[in-house]
Amino acid sequence: DDVRLRMQSAYAAGLPTLGETAKYFTDKANAISNGSISIRFYDPNKLVPTLQIFDAVQSGSIDAGYSWPGFWMGKIPALALFAAVPFGPEANDFLSWVYHGGGLKLWRELYEKQGVIPVPCGVLAPEAAGWFREPITGTEDFEGMKIRFGGIGGDVMKKLGASVTVLASGDIMPNLERGVIDATEYSMPSVDNLLGFYKVAKNYYFPGWHQPSSILELIVNKDKWDSLSDLQRTSIETACQSATLWGMTKGIADQPKALDEIKSH
Repeated sequence: DDVRLRMQSAYAAGLPTLGETAKYFTDKANAISNGSISIRFYDPNKLVPTLQIFDAVQSGSIDAGYSWPGFWMGKIPALALFAAVPFGPEANDFLSWVYHGGGLKLWRELYEKQGVIPVPCGVLAPEAAGWFREPITGTEDFEGMKIRFGGIGGDVMKKLGASVTVLASGDIMPNLERGVIDATEYSMPSVDNLLGFYKVAKNYYFPGWHQPSSILELIVNKDKWDSLSDLQRTSIETACQSATLWGMTKGIADQPKALDEIKSH
């Protein structure tokens, strides 16, 4: 039977690489399934708040979500390893582990207990180390800092004395402008530039030690996944593999121009 899936993304369709890859996946899956699958893409917060996507997929109130495993590490701490590893593997090594080193098997074991199926569906080029109102001259500067920081890197910041929060992309700039946070990391230059962090935080640091590469995910409600035919599941997984290659190369290609724009500000 033909299947309709409602998928909310953690990233707006126009957000460089992140949202673009989510939209690419959606279009590709719909195309290669030859009408057997119809995935409807929803921008962040259209159905549920971004940081509630996992719960919504788990409960079945939405069929699927496009996101980053690090958002759910408060629920399942081990997911941090499937999101990004500080000073860890770059994209090609990370993907090798996921597909050929047992990573995906472990990942699915963790999620299936929650009634959710993960499909690797994107990999990001290295991120920047963050935007700061004040220059960073040593680790003591993090003491008392209020910062948006994701994944295991956020735990590192806490050990350095920072107060760490996780915010979805649309919530970062308002909190920076109001002084609720002093600094943020989010993504690669093309994304950060579009979100306008340079307007408030003038100090931008590299390299992004906390996320030398990051895996993006499609998560599907397990009951919904089990109801799909083998061909439908294969169409989704193939579209995700295509999106992973597309997103990785697009991410790398976009950065020089974005850095030039940031320097011009």
